[in-house]
Amino acid sequence: MDTRQGRQSPTVSVILPYKDTKGPEAIALYNATEKTALEWQESLSYDIMAVNEEGYWIHQKFGYSLPRRNGKSEDVIIRCLWGLKNSERILYTAHRASTAHAVWERLGRLCEKADITVESSFRAFGKEHLYCENDGVIEFRTRTSTGGLGEGYDLLIIDEAQEYTPEQETALKYVVSDSENPQTIMLGTPPTAISAGTVFPKFRNKVLQGGAFESGWAEWSVPEMSDPHDVELWYETNPSLGTVLKERTIRSEIGDDDVDFNIQRLGLWIKYNQKSAISKNEWLALQVKDLPKLKGELFAGVKFGHDGENVSLSIAVRTKDDKIFLEAYACRPISAGVAWILDFVDKARVKKIAVDGKNGIGILQDALKQAKLKKPVVPTVQEIIKANAMFELALSQATVLHMQQSAAEQVITNCEKRAIGSGGGFGYRSSVEGADISILDSMILAHWLCAESKAKKKQRIAY
Repeated sequence: MDTRQGRQSPTVSVILPYKDTKGPEAIALYNATEKTALEWQESLSYDIMAVNEEGYWIHQKFGYSLPRRNGKSEDVIIRCLWGLKNSERILYTAHRASTAHAVWERLGRLCEKADITVESSFRAFGKEHLYCENDGVIEFRTRTSTGGLGEGYDLLIIDEAQEYTPEQETALKYVVSDSENPQTIMLGTPPTAISAGTVFPKFRNKVLQGGAFESGWAEWSVPEMSDPHDVELWYETNPSLGTVLKERTIRSEIGDDDVDFNIQRLGLWIKYNQKSAISKNEWLALQVKDLPKLKGELFAGVKFGHDGENVSLSIAVRTKDDKIFLEAYACRPISAGVAWILDFVDKARVKKIAVDGKNGIGILQDALKQAKLKKPVVPTVQEIIKANAMFELALSQATVLHMQQSAAEQVITNCEKRAIGSGGGFGYRSSVEGADISILDSMILAHWLCAESKAKKKQRIAY
């Protein structure tokens, strides 16, 4: 019985027409090293190395994206091995020095098995190189805003491209300009919430929209947020599942953060700039003039500010068309006490209330208990991370609504991201003086409770 394998062709791709390719030469050279390229790696190499009648690369620029641990670097190793055999000058760059060093080690071993004579192999961390007898050269660098300036190459590799910044692109994109047959390859995963790069997603969008010159793209991805437990999607988006990857490995990765799993394992591209804060246009596009028709129960979020000065309360409720309406109720000094919060929670018959902030969690918990009101939800760090990611996704998918509130608008459109936790999560901080970020945090908490709630279904009795 054959072992089931992941989808071998991209779920999304833009490949220019071609009749000839150097791919078979590169695959034969790679396989001669006692390695064996997977079917998807062969096919992708053919597309990357397609040539026209004059022998020039069809795709001067090529980008591809896969979920983690699928062996995405193998295709650039195949491409670089062929380049060294054919006397190319290559610059390989990565975000982390450890990534570049690992590729240098592997390529050095493969050169020996492929009968490529390496005259000089320099292993200084961050400045590795392989100089070959036939004038083939590959140099390895960790990316900076000045790296590569003044040097000339035929092939530029941008690994971990989700971290590729415009400043780095300015320093590197001209290093292949003097080549008679230049090529640039970008590879990586979809950006996460704290990824610094914007070049990779912009290139992707340009190619998919048909606005890129002599460029190609391939990706394995889901088009929207999906169920992490859907095994069929694992196979659809991970071409090395069944060979390099196992089902049990992916199953063990499922945790509390569905957004992160969708990005890193299912290849989801979030449709917003991951690194930037919330723009005014983005927020105003979700504004409504009249209160929408509401349904269901009310949820509240309370955030005690980091500076110990203010506490904010916001509310969230579902609309008839199953969106979530948000409103910042108030932001008041902590010194004013919490009686106003209790009064609101009681009179508004709030279904659930979430509270965050070391300066006041205990105070509010005790006050709610003494007033015989519902016990608040105190989210963990992982739940805060999830709440922030869910809110950003809701903005991009336009599933939240709000009415004009100048205080909330000032905070939301003047904030920037900050890293929280150890797993790549993010939160917010104000980028202007006088704007209290607790307003936004309380809205995110209320949205999280509302989004996580399940609407009651009316009981139906049939005879």
